[in-house]
Formats: sequence, structure tokens, C-alpha cells
Amino acid sequence: MPETKHSEIIVVTEHRVSCDGGGGSLGHPKVYMDMGQGDSVQCKYCDLKFVLKH
Repeated sequence: MPETKHSEIIVVTEHRVSCDGGGGSLGHPKVYMDMGQGDSVQCKYCDLKFVLKH
């Protein structure tokens, strides 16, 4: 059976966030993401999910 990836949720206060994988040199390139009109965005590299605090 294939291993499934579970995404971690990080609560933020801004619509624009950045992610580098959190692993220093073991992470991924730093990317900036904007939620637009939504209240969450997910990193395409590591599946971290950023959710806007209400």
C-alpha cells in the first residue's frame, strides 16, 4: 500500500505567506503564495497548508 502524505496546518494572520519547507538546506526553494479572496493556500512543494486566522 502506498504511503500517503499528511499536510500540516499553519495558522497565519496575513493573506501572503512564504514557505521554504522548514528544513534549512533540506527544505525546498522559498516560495511566496497569496490566498487571494480565499482563507487558505497549500505549498506545492511540501503540502504545508496555511490557514488565515479569523
